[in-house]
Amino acid sequence: MAEIIQLPTRGRKNLKKKSKQTIKTGRLDSVFLILILVLVAFGLVMLFSASYANAYYYEGNSFRYISRQSLACVLGLIAMFVISKFDYHRWRKLAVPLFAVATIMLIAVLFTSGDENGFKRWVQIPVLGQFQPSEVMKFALIVLFSAMISTNYKKMGTFLYGVLPFGIILVLVVGLLYLEPHLSCIILIAGIAAVMMFVGGTKFRWFAMIGSVAIVGLIAMLLLKGNYQSDRFYYWLHPFSDPLNKTMQTDQSLLSIGSGGLLGLGLGNSKQKYMYLPEPQNDFIFAIICEELGVIGAVIVISLFILFVYKGFSIASKSPDKFGMMLCVGISAQIGIQALLNIAVVTNSIPNTGISLPFFSYGGTALAMQLAEMGVILNVSRHALIEKT
Repeated sequence: MAEIIQLPTRGRKNLKKKSKQTIKTGRLDSVFLILILVLVAFGLVMLFSASYANAYYYEGNSFRYISRQSLACVLGLIAMFVISKFDYHRWRKLAVPLFAVATIMLIAVLFTSGDENGFKRWVQIPVLGQFQPSEVMKFALIVLFSAMISTNYKKMGTFLYGVLPFGIILVLVVGLLYLEPHLSCIILIAGIAAVMMFVGGTKFRWFAMIGSVAIVGLIAMLLLKGNYQSDRFYYWLHPFSDPLNKTMQTDQSLLSIGSGGLLGLGLGNSKQKYMYLPEPQNDFIFAIICEELGVIGAVIVISLFILFVYKGFSIASKSPDKFGMMLCVGISAQIGIQALLNIAVVTNSIPNTGISLPFFSYGGTALAMQLAEMGVILNVSRHALIEKT
């Protein structure tokens, strides 16, 4: 049975006056749980549809990608349900150690050999395969920033507490990600930090300064990295200019989207996934969704992510304390911003940054971490603040 605990209303400005407030514990948000399961199930179906041709051609086994993703999904769901029972307040004590571990992992990955493009983003783990430390850093930053904001929320309007400490931490993390290099993760982390700081109480005027510094930093990174990053901007502005090489992925993605029409070609009937669209199971899986399920399928996927962010923020608004609220805000922002950036890349609305679609794109580390983070939100929902008049 749910346990009802009386909560004093004194000092809670966000609550209605003259109303009796309680905390209900023991029951998680069933709507949010169902939404997660729908996203995961939909993602697995579309991953198999998008990947089996590539898996058979390159791996000799059509089930290669889906079997790995399914294993990561099972592990992630187990982690989600375990963490949903883990009192979220304990993450506050783990904020600094978790960030330290994530930082060490980002440093360690720089000493790996890297992939064929020279990117150093993955660590090889026996049995489990490749592991991406940046996925851990996203969560570590959310926990750390939540702890910082909840501790100093009354002082978040000042530069000393609302800007400076966050800036120092971000410079460290961005510097390590720059060395990999991992531009998409840098953009995502910057977006998460901006949302959390804004909701946490950082004054709007500071964002003008932060934005200016970020733009200068981005330009500097593009100049220092040479042609690789600057080429992405050039070919974004000139799609179809090099269809056999530099713009091939974007061009084939746009053809996939256009081929789907209103209702799509039907589940499993994509033509572009047959060696036309490179890596359709990864960053460009949304193009396959559009081709097979049409505009209707695309709208359904976008609507699911909008509903996810809405429910995440709704749970945040009912959190009994600032720490729980910021955890939900940070995790919801992570999924929402990442989905937005991925869809923008696939539709060529922004330059190709190499960012995956949460719950859909192939990637065991990402899926397992995302599901583990869902456990945190579910635990906060167990402590959700309810009104009893």
